[in-house]
Amino acid sequence: MKSGPVRFVYFGKNRQSILRLPTEIRQTDTKKEIQILLFPTPMSGINQRPTIDEYFMNMAHLVSERSTCLRRKVGAVVVEDKRILTSGYNGAPKGLAHCAETGCVRELQNVPSGERHELCRGVHAEQNAIIQAAVFGVSVKGATMYITNYPCSVCAKMILNAGLGEVVYEGEYEDNLAIELLTEGQIIVRKFVLE
Repeated sequence: MKSGPVRFVYFGKNRQSILRLPTEIRQTDTKKEIQILLFPTPMSGINQRPTIDEYFMNMAHLVSERSTCLRRKVGAVVVEDKRILTSGYNGAPKGLAHCAETGCVRELQNVPSGERHELCRGVHAEQNAIIQAAVFGVSVKGATMYITNYPCSVCAKMILNAGLGEVVYEGEYEDNLAIELLTEGQIIVRKFVLE
């Protein structure tokens, strides 16, 4: 009996990934039979199901694709009990012209990243996720926020006041005050990088 992979396509982090399932090829007297093992055991190493962190960080990246920011596309997903409560991406406030139409105020004034947050037309992804929870009456107290980038100090203050319990982020964003605030507020902060 000989084994080899069969290729199936599924959508993952890089838009399209290949999932390999084990096969058994048996030679009989009259024909060659191929059997696909549809239910591999966890011990087989074949299980391609994403972990909870992978699943929700991928969702945060998907949400970030809606961003209208010219500098950095950020997505946030608020989760509780393995359910998405709200999501948000960075961009101009609802109903206003996007930065692609008006130009980036921060670029025009040469404002470095991580400074002078008030000089921006956009609302951050974390802020939009918390605002959406308020608009629709969804409590985020004790929930986890998955964010594509570390939050700024303004978002850190909102995360604290909204009562979120954990922040899982992937990319870095230099803001020492945000680190201090989240640490002092005893928010669990974890870095999780998709492979």
